[in-house]
Amino acid sequence: MENIRNHNKDSASGGIGIINYGAGNIFSLTSALDRLGISYGMINREEDFDQFDRYIIPGVGHAGAAMAKLQQTGLVPKIKSLTKPTLGVCVGMQLLTAHSEEGDADLLNIIPVKTLKFKDTEGYKVPHTGWNNVSQQQDNPLFAGIPNGTHFYYVHSYFIEHTDAYTLASTNYIDKFSASIWYNNFYGVQFHPEKSGEYGEMLLKNFSKL
Repeated sequence: MENIRNHNKDSASGGIGIINYGAGNIFSLTSALDRLGISYGMINREEDFDQFDRYIIPGVGHAGAAMAKLQQTGLVPKIKSLTKPTLGVCVGMQLLTAHSEEGDADLLNIIPVKTLKFKDTEGYKVPHTGWNNVSQQQDNPLFAGIPNGTHFYYVHSYFIEHTDAYTLASTNYIDKFSASIWYNNFYGVQFHPEKSGEYGEMLLKNFSKL
């Protein structure tokens, strides 16, 4: 277990594995986990998955480029077969979808929805940057203790379409879109919980207990 930074004896053995494929803003995420005392480590190879009880797929930038980097790691089949709780953050959430208009890229297709580009709309700036409220569509332990309508921090030019089946929470900006999605053991958030203050950290703590 040398790959794990164990900061909290009460956290689940194994903690969180961060899938390291060269496309994530890992420093801000690990800083938040450090503040929370949540054990974590990096996943660089398939055998690393066995050390952890939960996984995070980080990501910033271009979804098509991120998917290409992920494919280069050889970890895609393993990720698609995961049965433990797995959270995609920002572009990491978009990677869970079937297809992105960004780079016209086929993605992991774990959750059968699309990632779309915001339309040019007068009065709105793209990328969507800053704080926006999140409306919870379903009860789920990922949002336990987080008031409905809480503001989280966003930076994105593409969004995941809203669906009744897979949308866990939504936000309105130009269009109503999925702020969070969920299917079986896979979760995603478009916002950055690690940059969203008290309630962002609460969401990460909730994930660490799923």
